[in-house]
Amino acid sequence: MNGLKLKIPPALLFLLCVVLMWLTDRWLTLEPLVLKTPEWVYGLLISTGGLVVLLGVIEFSKKSTTVNPHKPQDTSAFVKSGIYRLTRNPMYLGMVLILCAAVFKLGNLLTVLFIPCFTWYMNEFQIKPEEEVMKQKFGDEFLDYKKKVRRWV
Repeated sequence: MNGLKLKIPPALLFLLCVVLMWLTDRWLTLEPLVLKTPEWVYGLLISTGGLVVLLGVIEFSKKSTTVNPHKPQDTSAFVKSGIYRLTRNPMYLGMVLILCAAVFKLGNLLTVLFIPCFTWYMNEFQIKPEEEVMKQKFGDEFLDYKKKVRRWV
């Protein structure tokens, strides 16, 4: 596909961020930056993130279209129902929520730095190329949707 800048698959990037967060927590813990968070906070974030990802996958499944981030050109249907009425990228949003949960679980404020890095990378190398494919495949319908529904939330 022309223009797809994807370098690291989203799931692999997500796992890489989790590992780097864990390593940061182990090697760079600074006492003034330690968070004390009740378990229910990260439990809620991880549950919400997982649910948001699942709802995104379910909507794609209902439309029998691909969830493969390496092949957005294989998209066979334009999905704008369900969770896609609230966010254009629920699967990626769910990953961010789970990364937020990891920050609270680890309790090291330095780990929060990986969230904007993940978000930037996803915007530049995944979402923008996906949006270009959607614009080419679905034209004005996608452009109207893009005006109504935000990229993240």
